[in-house]
Amino acid sequence: MCRPDTHDLRETFGREVETVSAHATEEITQAVHTAVEAALWAPSPHNTQPWSFAVSGDEISVRADSDRQLRTADPEGRQMLISCGAALFNVRLALRVLGYRPRVLVLPDPDRPALLATVRLAPGSGADEHSRLLHGEIERRRTHRAGFTALPVPERLLEELADQAATEGARLTPVRSEAAVRVLSALTGAAQDVQSQDRAFGLEVLRWARPPGSPRRDGVPAEGYPRTARLTNPPFAQRDYTGGRPWGADGSPDGSTGVVAVLTTRGDLRDDWIIAGQALQRVLLHASAYDVSAAFHTQALEMCHLREFLRLEMCSGEYPQMIMRLGFTSDDRPGTRRPLPEVLDELP
Repeated sequence: MCRPDTHDLRETFGREVETVSAHATEEITQAVHTAVEAALWAPSPHNTQPWSFAVSGDEISVRADSDRQLRTADPEGRQMLISCGAALFNVRLALRVLGYRPRVLVLPDPDRPALLATVRLAPGSGADEHSRLLHGEIERRRTHRAGFTALPVPERLLEELADQAATEGARLTPVRSEAAVRVLSALTGAAQDVQSQDRAFGLEVLRWARPPGSPRRDGVPAEGYPRTARLTNPPFAQRDYTGGRPWGADGSPDGSTGVVAVLTTRGDLRDDWIIAGQALQRVLLHASAYDVSAAFHTQALEMCHLREFLRLEMCSGEYPQMIMRLGFTSDDRPGTRRPLPEVLDELP
């Protein structure tokens, strides 16, 4: 029987290694791109999408895009980092579903404040059923900007949402007391009234309000908010994206407040904000899997003295990171996100 000589064996083996290596590299490249695409669907205030990403080999860098920061409403960048934390959670989740174990470093370089996290791929054992459930909601989840139907959110689901937040190191507290809900409603309304008299606040909101037919892939589309808000009971003030113009969708027949909840963290540093974002996204995806949507109310949290009042009087000393309403809605409008090339840098 003929046998190849040693030189032929080396050549054959070398070609096989190159083929396997190329295949593995292609797999990793596809995985990191898929994970970044998932990150784009995270929530952000006014749909500002204040993030960018870089990929180099098997490493993904999650970065804050300060050009998209709300300088008036969010001068410290707290909401921006919460949004980026939500994007980071989507990266982690997508990689797990793809069969990898994400190795995450948060705030890895003090000299690069815009670099919020790096994620490297490690071999994984496959995603569990719950991870696959959450992953299926990434593009389906929507932010709601009106009232909800009268259908109550099951108590068991609220307990599960609290558990989801705790898994990420935050706390989600459904507000049970009617008096406490009225306080949150009043503070939201007061903050909204003050902001509506502030030209800088108003212009910042209008910057992110898309006119009908706009081709933009960021900001809040005209069909994404009601032309005339229908008040809930108690009323939770809505942002005015119209600026007196005849924009917005027809009023929703839904007028229920839903369940009011507050997301808090023990600390209030940059890593706490990133924790809050990851917890928020885990909560939102789990809620979406059961057809529950969230409406956000950050007005009172954008005024330092009102936020401190909430921390001391209603949050047991923890720092409020998000006020939201949870409920069922018939709104199923599609979301919009910027294309991948606009937010992704390919590094050698």
